Amino acid sequence: MRLDKYLKVSRLIKRRTVANEACDSGRVQINGKIAKASTDVKIGDIIEIAFGNKNVKVEVLDIQETTKKDAAAELFKYV
Repeated sequence: MRLDKYLKVSRLIKRRTVANEACDSGRVQINGKIAKASTDVKIGDIIEIAFGNKNVKVEVLDIQETTKKDAAAELFKYV
């Protein structure tokens, strides 16, 4: 699955366009490397997102095309 879509489906970022902009500006890393929006996300990847002065680091546990709001938290765990 594309990184920007995963960020939206997992509700780490609310909108896909915002996820795209974050990737384009180099604020998202996968396994320590800066990632583009089109980068493939796999189970076990570590995603790090820089939100201003705060960093969020998560591990991908599952990949779903769509998910309900309450099940979205099961797609990742905070590291």
